[in-house]
Amino acid sequence: MNASAAVAAAVVPAAGRGERLGPGAPKALRELGGVPLLVHAVRALARSRAVGLVVVAAPADGVAEVVALLDTHGLDGKDIRVVAGGATRQESVRLGLAAIPEDVGIVLVHDAARPLVPVEVVDAVAAAVRAGAEAVVPAVPLADTVKRVEPNPGGVEPVLDTPDRATLRAVQTPQGFDRATLAEVHAKALAEEAAGGTGVPPVTDDAGLVERFGGRVVVVPGHEEAFKVTRPLDLVLAEAVLARRRAADAY
Repeated sequence: MNASAAVAAAVVPAAGRGERLGPGAPKALRELGGVPLLVHAVRALARSRAVGLVVVAAPADGVAEVVALLDTHGLDGKDIRVVAGGATRQESVRLGLAAIPEDVGIVLVHDAARPLVPVEVVDAVAAAVRAGAEAVVPAVPLADTVKRVEPNPGGVEPVLDTPDRATLRAVQTPQGFDRATLAEVHAKALAEEAAGGTGVPPVTDDAGLVERFGGRVVVVPGHEEAFKVTRPLDLVLAEAVLARRRAADAY
């Protein structure tokens, strides 16, 4: 792998509204410690020496706003670009990927809603791809027992079985990919969608696309602070983590 190919680029899909967090601004623009979640997420990636470029896929009608936001918060020193995202996360990743130079061989995909991911997780994911993995996810063991149920939202749900917790992991981001692998699975997913795609189970992350089309995904250790801010209580927890970091001069 040449020098350019060994430096990772990161895509941050940030075009969604995140309605579970409640009414207001798009989730990526909600503030944590007075700074938007998106800015925290981009900073987390930019701190890694493994990352040379960060591409943010912003709402199509909010590109100028996101550019101004990132400029206001002084995110210089790294190549940061903003492109218009799509109607879905998958489309936003695909559009972000298209903005990355062809000679970049490692691509990370990171949720804007994971603002506090430690730099060592970013480094570990990039290193695993550099060492030859085609798809890498950071993950943590589950603390709770998990039940598989027959879905019945809002009602009683019969339990089908109880998976062995030791074999389960909660997946985080950034997820890392060999660039050619990521481009290939997105192209296949787009073709599948154009052909109708009925009956195809949805995937919620890019590693899921790699799995769907026969690729191999490996796990590296994640971190408890790389949790996703989805609901109001998550934002309270994130504020507490950020306050602790600032008190310790670690942020």
